[in-house]
Amino acid sequence: MKASRIAAVAAVTGTAVLAVASPAFAHVSVQPEGTAAKGGYAVIDFKVPNERDNASTTKVEVNFPADHPIASVMPQPMAGWKIDVTKSKLAKPLEMHGEKIDQAVTKVTWTAEDKGIEPGYFQKFPLSVGALPENTDELVFKAVQTYSNKEVVRWIEVQQEGQEEPENPAPVLALSAATDDHHGSTTAEDTAAKTETTASSDDSGSSGGADTTARVLGVVGIVVGAAGVAYGVLAGRRRSTTGTEA
Repeated sequence: MKASRIAAVAAVTGTAVLAVASPAFAHVSVQPEGTAAKGGYAVIDFKVPNERDNASTTKVEVNFPADHPIASVMPQPMAGWKIDVTKSKLAKPLEMHGEKIDQAVTKVTWTAEDKGIEPGYFQKFPLSVGALPENTDELVFKAVQTYSNKEVVRWIEVQQEGQEEPENPAPVLALSAATDDHHGSTTAEDTAAKTETTASSDDSGSSGGADTTARVLGVVGIVVGAAGVAYGVLAGRRRSTTGTEA
């Protein structure tokens, strides 16, 4: 009986710990679809879980870092959500594809036109962004989540090195090392080089095949010739033998 009571108490205690700890894992986060390389373009997803059992998430605001502005931000259309992109004038213009950009996106807001994110569910909010900065290893996006009961949760606390994760951490996007091609695709020069290499390989393969064929035919000719000579010698001997017998 005593052992069973201890087990019951332990089970209840474990459940309570999980109940207290679980909300810490359910916060707004951001992850790239693939990689997010410095200087390149990427599709990133903001994952927003609904942490309430009596209200739906009806609005999500994502603020872009002012110290690392991003010129191009394109949201993906989402059924049931109205999307607003806010731009602001830059103190220092950016250069993009040889052109100077004096505005950058500072905030993207998704507002539910239907039920929003209901209890027990989460939603991903995708954005195509670029060019990503080359002078930082990460980007911090401060987010604000609004519920149908008017409750507002601000995911704006920045993680400090060597300290525990804050209660409401801001989403952080880790940037990978820059690639040769910032768009992550094959350049025209690479394509031309590959085509030339393939053509060279085909030519060498063709010439090699021709040489092999010639060698085989030569060997066959020699064998046939030798067989003909041998046949001629044997035929001559038979004739000589026949004449002697006669």
